[in-house]
Amino acid sequence: MQISILNGIYTDNDPNVRESYPLNMLPVAQQSGISGGYLKPADGIVKVGDGSGIARGGINWNNELYRVLGSKLVKVNANGTITEIGDVGNDSLPVTFDYSFDRLGIASNNNLFYYNGTTLSQVTDSDLGTVLDVIWIDGYFMTTDGEFLVVTDLNDPTSVSPLKYGSSEIDPDPIVALKKIRNEVYAVNRYTTEVFNNIGGSGFPFQRKAGAQIEKGCVGTHACCIYNDVLAFIGGGRNEQPSIYLGANSGTQKISTREIDDILSSYTESELSNAYLEERNDKNSLMLYVHLTNETFVYDVETSQQLQRPIWSKHITDTSYKARYFVYAYNGWQVADPTSTSYGYFDDSVSTHWGNKITWEFGTQMVYNEGNGAIFTELELVALTGRTTLGEEPRISTSYSLDGKSWSQDRYILSGRIGQTEKRLQWRRQGFMNNFRMQRFKGDSDTRASYLRLEVKLEPLER
Repeated sequence: MQISILNGIYTDNDPNVRESYPLNMLPVAQQSGISGGYLKPADGIVKVGDGSGIARGGINWNNELYRVLGSKLVKVNANGTITEIGDVGNDSLPVTFDYSFDRLGIASNNNLFYYNGTTLSQVTDSDLGTVLDVIWIDGYFMTTDGEFLVVTDLNDPTSVSPLKYGSSEIDPDPIVALKKIRNEVYAVNRYTTEVFNNIGGSGFPFQRKAGAQIEKGCVGTHACCIYNDVLAFIGGGRNEQPSIYLGANSGTQKISTREIDDILSSYTESELSNAYLEERNDKNSLMLYVHLTNETFVYDVETSQQLQRPIWSKHITDTSYKARYFVYAYNGWQVADPTSTSYGYFDDSVSTHWGNKITWEFGTQMVYNEGNGAIFTELELVALTGRTTLGEEPRISTSYSLDGKSWSQDRYILSGRIGQTEKRLQWRRQGFMNNFRMQRFKGDSDTRASYLRLEVKLEPLER
């Protein structure tokens, strides 16, 4: 009997059947002849160095990596060294970057800064007001203070005219973010999202597209991002529980599952407003990273489309996921630790994070034998083994549950030293079930293996 391993099942006290997502493993849709999909280790994180402060954002501008570390705008060079540029203030919140043809804009500490490759300067025009977010579109830098849409002068990006203020007025909810999609402005409010395009003129140069309005909004400035050329966000409409949506062309598609919604409901609105969403397009996987306070969930639209259901995984380093502010630069994905001064890059040849071991875990669907019990005579986890570190003797374990809440003791086996590519991962005499049963597998960074399927041999207990 083959058992699915792309997501697991457990139960809670309510009682509900809940999903468990692979931890630090990525589901991949791939026909192999053995299965239609498999689990592979998520990329490890390699440390390059430490900066002057904790990272708050990053961007690739003119083929070079720029970050804000603490209060400092810096350039991270290809060799990993840092060139400090200047001070942009520090409110400990993420910054927003965007760029025009000749300058880099940075929204930091409620202010707007420009860097032209030589000089860092702050926009001091009092008509600018508070800067929560910034985009560049059609020659204008556009910001918002939560109430107005503010554009800089076309011929002078350091000047702002109060006669050119715009607003998002379909609903009195505050503006939380600005995004540019297909050269249109998305004013993302708390409960609605309005779309504007450039019509020119002497006043505010953008006009609302009434038919493009989305009847849902976002909980926070960085709880949304551009993903697969549409708006991805945590939020909802009035009198709705927050979920995760993709929004475009006046409509939305919900991508969060009931399990994800249950997890979101465990956070307060204030905590969700500090969530951070970002996209990573890598090796035929288009991934949406949803960074919450204590955990990160990853959605893969390509795998979801191939498997015809939402595919999620979970990522944690220790108490949270220690990678954020992804920037593709210097032929790789550059990342930073949002809790320390470390910066580095993703590396698919290791599974450690910042040089430290992490754990992984995945579970199975329920095994059910038409209401009859069964003896589990053998479990075999079909895997690609032998890719571990030289000298390591990695082990993995399995445990089972008969109710989805209480789990048996872990049973360990060796999972194959380096070069043992034909190692078979088998457990024998694995107990029984009276009705149904779930299985769970665990390991750590020493075991760099991919798992294709779980094969179970049962001896039925007839009633």
